[in-house]
Amino acid sequence: MEKENREHKDSVFVDLFYQDETAKKNLLSLYNALHDTEYEDEALVRKVKIDDVLYKNFKNDISFEVNGQVLVFGEHQSTVNKNMCLRCLMYMGRAYEQLVDRKARYRTTLVKIPTPEFYTFYNGEKEQPLEQILSLSDAFMNPAGENSVELKVKVININSDKAHELLGKCGILKEYSQFISMVRKYSDEESAIKKAIRECMEQGILSDYLKRKGSEVENMLIAEYSYEEDIQVKQEEAMQQGVQKGIRQGRQEGLILCGKIFQAVKKNPDFTNEQIALKLACSVEEVESTKKMFGI
Repeated sequence: MEKENREHKDSVFVDLFYQDETAKKNLLSLYNALHDTEYEDEALVRKVKIDDVLYKNFKNDISFEVNGQVLVFGEHQSTVNKNMCLRCLMYMGRAYEQLVDRKARYRTTLVKIPTPEFYTFYNGEKEQPLEQILSLSDAFMNPAGENSVELKVKVININSDKAHELLGKCGILKEYSQFISMVRKYSDEESAIKKAIRECMEQGILSDYLKRKGSEVENMLIAEYSYEEDIQVKQEEAMQQGVQKGIRQGRQEGLILCGKIFQAVKKNPDFTNEQIALKLACSVEEVESTKKMFGI
């Protein structure tokens, strides 16, 4: 009941690696795969809860602390967001507010803080490199100086057909990738998610998880893909509105220019088209078409 009442809807990724009863085990497995460590004690994992920074309404990110490091994981099933570094910078500000004691911030001696790491796992259908690094400094208006800040996000393509080495090191991430691939396999069919869940259980892919939470997973995926579709529609609408606005502005500016050309021709009947164009900083063609329109 608590899950249904949460303001933010969770993705399957968030549930599997943050909310589920096996989440800490899964997080530790992924941490070990990224750092070539062999930690087994789930008590090492401390979850860090941050809302309303990376995503709105739909939660697709998690953060946690292990052994003096705080990791931020995000997942993308559409185009990789080039502003992830900026979002992660804001995210870490919120995270350190939780991780660092309020009084400690005002000490004169150095306060040690967990080392941050940022990862985005991409499993969308658009072509993306196996790995890429996004840098905050790429967004700077001016070159970064010595006393500037830098933040990097590693984007890892976890599509099962890309076979990133991380999938070989972390079994639960590999199974998650295979599950998403299976959902896409049936995407054009009715009851696609049900078929994907059933086939994955038959093949031993996230079988325990899906046996326990099959109906919840189905609801999460429906919400997730609806959210992605809604975002895409809004982006397309915004683009269309921008085009229409540009057309309206262009028409308005065109009418103003026509008026200026008409007045200039009337005041300077001996001016050539070239002289009118030079006077108004427009093209000779615009002068000619205006004169033709008004029959001058």
